[in-house]
Amino acid sequence: MTTTRLSARAAIASLADPDTFAELDTELDVPERESAPDGPLAWSGYAGSRARAAARTGETESVVVGAARIGGREAVLISFEFGFLGGSLGRHTGDRLEAAYRYAREHRLPLVSLIATGGSRMQEGMLALTQLQRVAAQSALTRAAGLPQIAVLRDPTTGGGWATLGAGADIVLALPGAQVGFAGSRVRPPDADPAAYTAEGQYAAGHVDAVVPGPELARTVGDWLRVLAAPRPTGPVAPPAALADVAAPATGWDAVRRARHPDRPRAGAYLDAYFTLRLPLRGDRAGGTDPGLLCGFGLRDGRAVAYVAQCGTATLPAGYRTAARVIRLADRLGIPVLTLVDTPGAANDAAAERAGAGAAIADAFAAVASAGVPVTTLLIGEGGSGGALALAAPGNTWVTPDSYFSVIAPELAAAILKRPASEAPATADQLRIRPHDLVALGVARGVVAPEARG
Repeated sequence: MTTTRLSARAAIASLADPDTFAELDTELDVPERESAPDGPLAWSGYAGSRARAAARTGETESVVVGAARIGGREAVLISFEFGFLGGSLGRHTGDRLEAAYRYAREHRLPLVSLIATGGSRMQEGMLALTQLQRVAAQSALTRAAGLPQIAVLRDPTTGGGWATLGAGADIVLALPGAQVGFAGSRVRPPDADPAAYTAEGQYAAGHVDAVVPGPELARTVGDWLRVLAAPRPTGPVAPPAALADVAAPATGWDAVRRARHPDRPRAGAYLDAYFTLRLPLRGDRAGGTDPGLLCGFGLRDGRAVAYVAQCGTATLPAGYRTAARVIRLADRLGIPVLTLVDTPGAANDAAAERAGAGAAIADAFAAVASAGVPVTTLLIGEGGSGGALALAAPGNTWVTPDSYFSVIAPELAAAILKRPASEAPATADQLRIRPHDLVALGVARGVVAPEARG
């Protein structure tokens, strides 16, 4: 599958609101440095290559930078011109990128990068490669300022452009069929799987949050800017209302059976009822995804809220790493977090151990414990041991009537105590795992009720 290669300005026009793009003044904001005709390396023919690229594209460098409105919200835009020496990064490119980041910080604006580059410019040698350090430094400063960075991966996004502006962004979107990878097509191993170097391959591996068709890109980026610009709640968000109107379970085993019932409301239903708009984030940025975890940001009563929701399956190490990533991003942006807990426990097979289950769970515990923004938790089903507790907010956890939380599954507790399997129900009672037991023990603040209907 291929994707259309738009020019830098056509890419901007496809995204920005009409007549709102204002390019940074190249004299005031992007001072051009003087250099030898053939560049710092005196590379024979470099000046001529630049002149031909300028004549062909109408640009004087491989990026266009400025500010525009997208969906009515202002943002700084960086757009690469692949027709100008393959969108490569040279010293002048670095000047413009630094100016864009600086402008974003000075004006407290999000930064959106429309990337299409083959990497660093060979004709400028190591001086071109060191521009990646400049970009990384500017990105870090912008991150520290609490401003979001959104990357749109066009075709191609390779080399240092992918390893800085692309993979280093908070939200990574990609166009279908785009070539995406650190290694470009001419330098990767000859036997490499080409699917790994595509937008779809990077999405499958957890490095891209969404693959967005071109006609939907403006709306998607506009939605992200809308959510990220929305007011933040001043305190912890309220937990969702219960979706099942059931009486308190009579026994611990009743609570377990009710939480395990296949028709019990799940995370997707809770999120749909809670948010008017939600946008997903996906992947741990380390090669892993967990289909049993839903993460992202959304709008609740017009205010921004981040969410992390378990879907009733054993949570994988990649799931905990993804959760920690989203919680830390929300913390940096000042957005409160809602977690929905529902898992029989952390995945504990050999694959999970090899993937670092212990370290991933520890990271999730740390992300929740260190969050400066308030975290609200609702237990909506099974609360299986530490795998569930890792995403629960200390002091602000609520429970539904069809849930339970236990130090260990009752069946396993009976086995450890050398009791017959028939003793699991009695053991469940001893563990005091019912919703109202959890409130009495001080583990939960309260049992949420269904939403009142007029």
